[in-house]
Amino acid sequence: MTEPRVPAADRAYLLTKELVLTGELPGGHLFSEGEIAERLGVSRTPVREAFLRLQVEGLLNLIPKRGAVVVPVPPGEAEDVLDAREAVETSAVRRLARRPELIPGALTELHRVLDAQRRHAEADDLHAFAEADELFHRTIVAAGGNALLLDFYATLADRQRRMNVHALSPIRGQLPEIVGEHEHLLRIITAADTEAGAFAPALRAHLDRVHRR
Repeated sequence: MTEPRVPAADRAYLLTKELVLTGELPGGHLFSEGEIAERLGVSRTPVREAFLRLQVEGLLNLIPKRGAVVVPVPPGEAEDVLDAREAVETSAVRRLARRPELIPGALTELHRVLDAQRRHAEADDLHAFAEADELFHRTIVAAGGNALLLDFYATLADRQRRMNVHALSPIRGQLPEIVGEHEHLLRIITAADTEAGAFAPALRAHLDRVHRR
């Protein structure tokens, strides 16, 4: 059975968004509809539609007759995201500690994600590593079982991926150490009945090392 073809506007949207989130199109970069259209082999009309969607999402600013400029990460936004992450992830682990019967299942899923991240580190695949990093932390939130917090945390996903690539590029050779810090967070979750309070400072130290250098 032939799979349905993805509409050209959706393909243009997904490609352009990926280029922005991975930093291939950095903040302040000016590019044209024609560049994306040529890469995809489509007309400019669906690309224009994709650009409009990305402008609504705050990733692009459209300039008539010139193209689009990638919106830089606003000053202070990174710190706001990190503060929100600390609060949500710590809350999730505290809630998980109150339901220890859920910890084994949560750890199974977290170790699965961490194994993938370790493989990405060994392959020196920075973009895949950054994506797995966001998934690892989102899986911690999911384990807490608070649907409202998980929905909120999901809204940070794009910002996190963009921040991760920017933060990890200068310390690319330290990806195995970051995996080790994730392993430390998992050990705290494993011992949540006695060490739940240790998660918050460990998470802050981890985020400080990666993002607040």
